[in-house]
Amino acid sequence: MTPLTATERAALLGIARAAILTRVAGSPPREVTLPAQGALAEARGAFVSVQVGGELRGCVGTFEAREPLARIVARMAVAAATEDPRFPPVEAADVSRLSVSVSALGPLRPLPDPLSVRVGEDGLLIRRGWHRGALLPKVAVEHGWTAAEFLKHVCLKAGLPARAWQEPGAELQAFHAEEFSEEPEP
Repeated sequence: MTPLTATERAALLGIARAAILTRVAGSPPREVTLPAQGALAEARGAFVSVQVGGELRGCVGTFEAREPLARIVARMAVAAATEDPRFPPVEAADVSRLSVSVSALGPLRPLPDPLSVRVGEDGLLIRRGWHRGALLPKVAVEHGWTAAEFLKHVCLKAGLPARAWQEPGAELQAFHAEEFSEEPEP
């Protein structure tokens, strides 16, 4: 996984915003032009969060690294703005107050000692049965959580009991995320 440069981060934010604006305008999606190599062409997972006026209006992503990062970001941006079932879709009237955040993901890895999760560096994914929940690294920082609180909240997000991470059959994984955002409009 190649770390993203400032230029690549800016490009991904621009790709995400352009994909959202194109969708909101009702225009057909544009093909994302990719460099022949480099971080934007690497197959990686990503999450995109959309805020309107500082309030979350969508967050959608995938851990699957099946297509280039730039294309994943464009798809997840549109999904976050229009398909997150928790929020109404972003509309043209929202565009002036829109801000976008991208989390470019590293691979999932087992977490043999859950309390060793690195708050602020690791994100968490838990699965048990049909339950699944994930939290990005920035969520724990924003809330000031300890490792134990982070574990509790990823369980709750999955619809599981708070201590499900300690139960047999629970699969807990960590991941690295490069998280970056546009500056929100005043």
